[in-house]
Amino acid sequence: MTQTIVTTDTPVESTSSVNSHTLSILSKNEPGVLMRICQAFARRAFNIDSLVVSEGYQRDYARMTIGISGDPEGLEQIVKQVNKLIDVIHCCEHTAENSVVKELALIKFMAAREDRSEALHVIEHFGGKTVDLTPTSMIAMIQGDSAKIDAAETMLGQFHIIEMVRTGKVVMVRGEETT
Repeated sequence: MTQTIVTTDTPVESTSSVNSHTLSILSKNEPGVLMRICQAFARRAFNIDSLVVSEGYQRDYARMTIGISGDPEGLEQIVKQVNKLIDVIHCCEHTAENSVVKELALIKFMAAREDRSEALHVIEHFGGKTVDLTPTSMIAMIQGDSAKIDAAETMLGQFHIIEMVRTGKVVMVRGEETT
């Protein structure tokens, strides 16, 4: 088995991303909206891999970025169904070519005194920062695309990862067009 480690934020083609999609949804900022949207994905057998929801620029609206996996042939139908929901303003898919997609991860791992220099080199290689240091552990903060986070996790795995938290994808359309 070969392993590819990605060190840049450039789009990468991979066989696992064929059924992976990133959707952006602008909706009313009201209770129950997220549940109705999630039910639409479940009915169509799409798995939600990543979900980020926050209040929009205008407080009456919420911005959702949803990473999903499922049958690509059903993607158009799920986008249409979500757009039909009464509280949804718009829903659309974004690709690496038309948008900027980022994640953030906090990775806590064992780091004995003799391993710290090597661990710091790995963190620096991925453009990360050390955000906590104890006599026996470190927490690294890495940001970038999903492939970069995956690669950093693989490399830091050699130090025994204690725990990891990922934010999920956030997306913004390139240029003057709104997301």
